[in-house]
Amino acid sequence: MTPTAARTGRTTTRRSGSTPAKAAVRMWFDPACPWAWMTSRWLMEVEKLRDIEVEWRVMSLSVLNEKRDLDAGYRKLMDTSWGPVRVIIAAQEQYGDKVVKPLYDAMGTRIHLGQMRDRDRVVAESLEEVGLPAELAKAAHQKKYDRALRRSHREGIDLVGTDVGTPVIAWGDIAFFGPVVTPAPKGEAAARLWDGCLLVAGTPGFYEIKRTRTQGPIFD
Repeated sequence: MTPTAARTGRTTTRRSGSTPAKAAVRMWFDPACPWAWMTSRWLMEVEKLRDIEVEWRVMSLSVLNEKRDLDAGYRKLMDTSWGPVRVIIAAQEQYGDKVVKPLYDAMGTRIHLGQMRDRDRVVAESLEEVGLPAELAKAAHQKKYDRALRRSHREGIDLVGTDVGTPVIAWGDIAFFGPVVTPAPKGEAAARLWDGCLLVAGTPGFYEIKRTRTQGPIFD
């Protein structure tokens, strides 16, 4: 019985010799967030070592912060961060879930590793890299995609509450914000962190472990 089945009481019948089904894990991200980027790189490592398969979902720091009093610099970042998530939503609507992760990888590489500030350029180059039509870049400035964006955002944030941001991870009936970690653990260290996250987040009444961050994201 899988851990998910153990919690829900459901079992999955498999043919003898068949490959065990992997547990679905959902991660909500905003490509603008460096900490979500670190978490995504960690979760990719976990996929190699635990029987999970990640479903990549969009959330939006721009939506999360649109009614908050922000300093001018962060407000500018939020204003420019609508574009990439709208484009991912538009691409997902037209080409399916399979394009979400490649677009995230392409955008995140440019934003975080390349330190590219021009979001229109990020979008254009990312679409070209993954082989999607250039006209999808128009979605960055079209509010018609905001309903679907807000719906995806709400699915994630409803699991953890509005006191947190991105990333949000859900596995079965366990959901949590984070982990916020740098650099992204690799190998068995990544798997141990996953096991620990499930342990604490799955404990009834558990809410928080935290300490002051003393360094920023370490990209490698």
